[in-house]
Amino acid sequence: MIPVIRLASDRFSEHPWIFGSSLAKPQQKVPNGSVAQLQDQKGNFLAWGHYNGHARIGFRVLSRDPNAIIDHAFYVERFHSALGLRKMHWQQNWPDAFRLVHSEGDQLSGLVIDVFKKHAVMQFFSAGMFHQREMIIAALKDVAQVESVSYFAEERASKQESFNCTATSNNEVVQIEENGVKFEVRTGMKHKTGFYLDQRANRQRLSEISRGKCVLDVCTFSGGFALSAKVAGHAAHVTGIDLDQEAIAAAQVNNDINQAGVELLQADLYEFLDRPESKNSYDIVIMDPAKLTADRDRIEKALHSYTAMNRLAMQALKVGGTLLACSCSGLVSEEDFLKALRRAAFQAGRTLQIYQITGADIDHPFLASATESRYLKVVWARVL
Repeated sequence: MIPVIRLASDRFSEHPWIFGSSLAKPQQKVPNGSVAQLQDQKGNFLAWGHYNGHARIGFRVLSRDPNAIIDHAFYVERFHSALGLRKMHWQQNWPDAFRLVHSEGDQLSGLVIDVFKKHAVMQFFSAGMFHQREMIIAALKDVAQVESVSYFAEERASKQESFNCTATSNNEVVQIEENGVKFEVRTGMKHKTGFYLDQRANRQRLSEISRGKCVLDVCTFSGGFALSAKVAGHAAHVTGIDLDQEAIAAAQVNNDINQAGVELLQADLYEFLDRPESKNSYDIVIMDPAKLTADRDRIEKALHSYTAMNRLAMQALKVGGTLLACSCSGLVSEEDFLKALRRAAFQAGRTLQIYQITGADIDHPFLASATESRYLKVVWARVL
C-alpha cells in the first residue's frame, strides 16, 4: 500500500521540493525514499513523489496527475519527454555526449543522467531515485538505446538523504568529439559524471574568439576550454592549469589525442597567477573553478574566493583582454556573483566591461518554478 503524507499547513507551491518542516509526521514509519502520495490537511490529493523523513527535502514531487503510477512506464514517458526537447534542438547535429535528464528541470527530482555515445552515467541526489535504480535503468535502455549504465552518488548527497550508494565498477572510457575536438571521458573520475557537458556551447563560443590569442585556462580539469581554444579556435598558445594531478593527467591524454600542444601544469591558481611573469600576459583567461559551496552558511566565503581568484585573473590579462568568469555554485546568485566580480575589478585596478552572460547548454533546462537548476553563470567581459 502506498503511504500517505500530509502537509502540516495549507501552504503548497508549484516547486517540486516540499521541506520536511512543512510536512506532518506520518502515523506509521515510512522508509526513506518511498513512493508516497501527498495530500493536504483535508485529505485531498496533491501529488505523487518520493518521501524522505530523514532529509531536509522531505518530499520530491514527481507528478501532480492523480492517475499517475510511478513505475517503469512512468520513467519511459519522462525519458521520451526529455529526449524530445533535445531532438527539437539537435535535429541535424546530434552530439556524441549530452545530458538526458537534468533533475528538476526534466521533472525527475534527484536524478541526473548523462549519455556518452552508448554508455550512460546516472548520478543520484535522492534516496527515492537510488532505490528505484533498477527500474530506471531498464526504462533508460528502452528509450535511449544505451548498452551500459554506471551510477554513483556524492558522499554529501548520500548523507543528506540517508542512503548507501556504492558506485558501480563498470566505469567506461569513451572517446567523444565536440566541435572537432576529441575527448576521452573517464566516467569514474567523480567530477560530475566525467565531463562538463554544461559548458559545451561556451566552449564553442570561446573557440570563435581564440584565433592567434594567448589563452590561460584555470581549473582546466580534462582540458575542455584549453583544447577548444587551441584545436577548434587556433589559438597561438594555450596554458591549462589545475591543482588536481588526476585532472592534469586526463587533460594530457586529451592533449595527446588531438596533438594539440597545450601547455599543461599542475599548479595552485593563486600561486600561479600571483607570479610576476603572469601579470599582463594573456589575451583570454578562463576562470572556471569547481562548485565552491553547497552550504548556505558558506556563501559569503565562496563570494570572497570568487573575488580573490578573479582579481588575479584580471591582473593576468593584457589591457583589452577577455575574461570568462564562471560560477557553478547554485547557491550563489547571479547578482551576488556580479558583485564579487565588481569588487575584483576594483581591487585589481581594472575596468570590467561585461558584454554577455550565458549559462549551461540547452540540455540543462530548468523549471520556472524551480530555478535552482539554473546553477551555471558564465560572465563574458573585456578587462580594460
